[in-house]
Amino acid sequence: MTIHPRGRIVRGAAVAGTLALTLTACGGGEGTDDGGGAGAGDGGTVDTAAVLEEGGSLTVWAWEPTLEQVVEDFEAEYPNVDIELANVGTGNDQYTALQNAIAAGSGVPDVAQIEYFAVPQFAIGEALTDLTQFGAGELEETFSPGPWGSVQQGEAIVGLPMDSGPMALFYNQDVFEAAGVEVPTTWDEYLEAARAIHAHDPNAYITNDIGDAGFTTSMIWQAGGQPYQVDGTDVTVDFTDEGSARFAEMWQTLIDEDLLAPTVGWSDEWYQGMSNGTIASLTIGAWMPANLESGVPSGAGSWRVADMPQWEEGEMATSENGGSSLTVPEASEKKELAYAFIEYANVGDGVQTRLDGGAFPATTAELGSEEFLNVEFDYFGGQKVNEVLSRSAENVVEGWQYLPFQVYANSVFNDTAGQAYVGDTTLAEGLADWQEATVTYGSDQGFTMAE
Repeated sequence: MTIHPRGRIVRGAAVAGTLALTLTACGGGEGTDDGGGAGAGDGGTVDTAAVLEEGGSLTVWAWEPTLEQVVEDFEAEYPNVDIELANVGTGNDQYTALQNAIAAGSGVPDVAQIEYFAVPQFAIGEALTDLTQFGAGELEETFSPGPWGSVQQGEAIVGLPMDSGPMALFYNQDVFEAAGVEVPTTWDEYLEAARAIHAHDPNAYITNDIGDAGFTTSMIWQAGGQPYQVDGTDVTVDFTDEGSARFAEMWQTLIDEDLLAPTVGWSDEWYQGMSNGTIASLTIGAWMPANLESGVPSGAGSWRVADMPQWEEGEMATSENGGSSLTVPEASEKKELAYAFIEYANVGDGVQTRLDGGAFPATTAELGSEEFLNVEFDYFGGQKVNEVLSRSAENVVEGWQYLPFQVYANSVFNDTAGQAYVGDTTLAEGLADWQEATVTYGSDQGFTMAE
């Protein structure tokens, strides 16, 4: 195994142009499928044994750290396969590099990690292989609904889910108890808890937010909103739907009453706020436990996990926040071997390897296993955290869609909707501005846009 560190790619460079490249590249070539001697056939399955026996080399672009052990184990089990694992950047940095390689028609990896929100942007230009030809369509029951829906593009399956991010409420029990606050089960109760925590300690806030596209869309998703409707190149953007309006009204109250810590997520100040109790909770994806353990070690024993607050008492509806797939770019000439690897990583023995490394699964077998559910987390006071997170995964609202240029849309969020946190505009007005900006961009890129 060869591991390459992250290259020097400027974050955000060429993000505005990525969609145009996607639409014009059209996959960057047809490939020759010389990664194995056994053909999959139409809608068939890969003769994995033959493919792995023949072997070959693969290039994998991914930043997820648990894949290093997966690659090492895979090479040990299949010595005829050599994998070059390269971290060319996280998120947008990799997407820029990948898009540039596709446009150039060379240097495209055989496997690429792509976050769920970015999958449509590459799929729309036929830059990703439809994995149904290798039998991926038979794996629907293998994965939880949210991640599985995220790798479907029409009838095509363009990736295999690697992990998932069903949302839950991570909270500092000590801060809540000191303020006399019970864990909120609804968003109305959450608002009251925010007021009580800030009244008890003017330096403390229920959470932080200065504008985040991913969090906003996840919250709208849970509220039942469907602001994005995509049918091929026909795209509708509408942030006036009931779910969007519901979230905007509630969150606007938190903004107006200064109940949100003005702290940038993933900053030193953010970790310090969670350490000293001035940031009392996060509504965030199921991948968060490892980040709290490493970033907020002093919080051990104080933090707990609860169900995501609901819009109506007695409901159980959640959404996803984060998560990635492993895809096979259409330009790869070793598609069968690449599929054999991602099947091993995301369905086979690699799943447990990644769980042991702290990843959260997208596979129903692991999500429902007694071994997984009964793990007691010392950091969270011995709580069986996976019971909460698995329940969230089972109740993700179906029907959500991302834009085929979501990477670009997210990049302009703070210039539009994000202004509600720092200026005189409301969140509803900011969402309208975000809508206008994305509609304009989509039209410029050749999509048929509607509002």
